[in-house]
Amino acid sequence: MIVGVIPARIASTRFPKKILAPLAGKPMVVHGGTQALKSKKLDKVILAIDSEETRDALAEYDIEMVMTSQEHQSGTDRVAEVIKEIDDVEIIINLQGDEPLVDPNVIDGLVDTFKDTTVHMATVVSRKLRVADLLNPNIVKAILDENMNTIEFKRNIFDLEIGGIYRHIGMYGFRRNALFQFTILKQSERELERSLEQMRALDHGLPIRAMIANCDQWAVDTKEDLEKVAELMGESKEPIEQDA
Repeated sequence: MIVGVIPARIASTRFPKKILAPLAGKPMVVHGGTQALKSKKLDKVILAIDSEETRDALAEYDIEMVMTSQEHQSGTDRVAEVIKEIDDVEIIINLQGDEPLVDPNVIDGLVDTFKDTTVHMATVVSRKLRVADLLNPNIVKAILDENMNTIEFKRNIFDLEIGGIYRHIGMYGFRRNALFQFTILKQSERELERSLEQMRALDHGLPIRAMIANCDQWAVDTKEDLEKVAELMGESKEPIEQDA
């Protein structure tokens, strides 16, 4: 079975409770779940929640929820808690709760990456990398080798790099054993230095295959981001008031 899991932590530093922020008449995370359910390759989509407030807010929507611990340090740990209780899962797609416009075709492309039996962990990168993106440390850049494996993830590109440079899209796929292997690995120095969880895999010798797509990423980290996504969805929206 192939399962998509969306870690839906309610706490958020820059935008409190952003997964429940209203977007086109629904909590934002519902849009991401709805898009994931359009995937032709996922057998199941699960929201990994961590609060009764989230459960209550999403009760009216037709999407499966599993309660998880509030103590997890990362979304991947939250995903692993869900998958641990489901025996027949072979491939797991870790989706993001703050990407309401995720493309189901990209999800399917990532799943197809695992047709290669040598792939144990994979991610998505995009050709849509602009000059401004190269200079923006908030946009993570992925560098690939000739075999389509990622050899680096960087926030800053200071010089010419060997290999192709792409925009990293925060979507991951794992085989079951690779997911649990990843979660027990010690955090690496470069992971902590760059605040990039995926460096842990590279630094411990776990290859990450890249699936190249032509997609944009519309992650919501701030209320301004939410307004931009609302505009893309064709919703006329007044500026969102900041919390006092």
